[in-house]
Amino acid sequence: MRVPLQRSERHDFPAQRAGRRVRPARFGWPDRPDPGAGPGRGPPLACTSCDHQAGAVSDLPLRPELVGRSPYGAPQIDVPIRLNTNENPYPPPPEMIADIAARIAPDLNRYPDRDAVGLRAALAEYLVDQTGVRLSVDQVWAANGSNEILQQILQAFGGPGRTALGFQPGYTMHELISRGTGTAFLGVPRDLHLDADHVVAAVREHRPDVLFLCSPNNPTGESLPPDVINAAYQALAETDSGIMVVDEAYAEFAGVDSAVGLLEGRPRLLVTRTMSKAFAFAGARVGYLAADPAVVEALLLVRLPYHLSSLTQAAAQVAVEHSPRLKEQIRHLCRTRDEFVAAVSAKGWQCAPSDANFVLVGPFIDPARAWQRLLDQGILVRDVGLPRWLRVTIGTDEQMAALVDALGGLKDLRERT
Repeated sequence: MRVPLQRSERHDFPAQRAGRRVRPARFGWPDRPDPGAGPGRGPPLACTSCDHQAGAVSDLPLRPELVGRSPYGAPQIDVPIRLNTNENPYPPPPEMIADIAARIAPDLNRYPDRDAVGLRAALAEYLVDQTGVRLSVDQVWAANGSNEILQQILQAFGGPGRTALGFQPGYTMHELISRGTGTAFLGVPRDLHLDADHVVAAVREHRPDVLFLCSPNNPTGESLPPDVINAAYQALAETDSGIMVVDEAYAEFAGVDSAVGLLEGRPRLLVTRTMSKAFAFAGARVGYLAADPAVVEALLLVRLPYHLSSLTQAAAQVAVEHSPRLKEQIRHLCRTRDEFVAAVSAKGWQCAPSDANFVLVGPFIDPARAWQRLLDQGILVRDVGLPRWLRVTIGTDEQMAALVDALGGLKDLRERT
């Protein structure tokens, strides 16, 4: 059954408001400014060292397409249980930390490897192990988080006069980074399930310069089968209009074939990934891409010199070397996810099918009230702006048990179906 999803009429929460009740940060519909801030401006920032009052954003000669927009902002609130940003809840093991400390000490007086060849080679080997597809170092690129990868893609293939297309609800940063690079963004509505016919029709109608697909999709959790990805690529090739980006930030949790297996013979297919989720490495901010060597050459045209620090390269390479430990941890998180779904379903809640380390839970009469009441109990989840749903990151077994208990106290907010 196709479950319709609609954009919420509520607004983003651009900054933490500590010490008082807060509004949830939702999956950033960037065309919806914070109602408390006024168009294109946030609260004035007072100087703490003098009597000077800072100006407002609206007083600056901002690019017209940025006026009235709101920045990305998930609340960073100090609570006992944080299940809102899809991080791996388990910290890196002590031996990995020790190896990182030993690796980063030498050569800090020198600029880093400009092309991060050692890290890219390690990531290529990791993808061979993870997908079974052999890649050369020339087919892999790395940057400061997958968001910088996306930014470089849009700098190279987007920009003024060009259009990016994504399916919403989807990853918010596709739209935000598109607009930040002067690329027009077109959001095509989707349901919990995205089929090939819907994708192909959108590509043929709009002929985008950059096409974004998420597998698994954030926030819905659904993976795309290879036939959908292939159909989308073929439609794009027919129009000869642009490139296709498959965002696989949560691929390790999916248990389905990666789009990396489709790279051969598809020079305009790009597969992006991150080390923030499965690798338990969100604080390091490392993302990477697999594509045709010509794509990597194109990204070299827009990357900043020495964009990836020696510290980041060394730490990430150590993390890749320790990746075999991830397999059991990922299996455990997937078991925890399935057990959580079973537990809340037994209590009358519904969960959208998920191939990621998060789950949509509902249906709520008022997701914002449910979000606040969970926060009042020390549990931070994510209101992604979807009517009836909250998104829950899969945490430790103890954290998920606490959430199951807390949801039991929200029966008055459960929608009758």
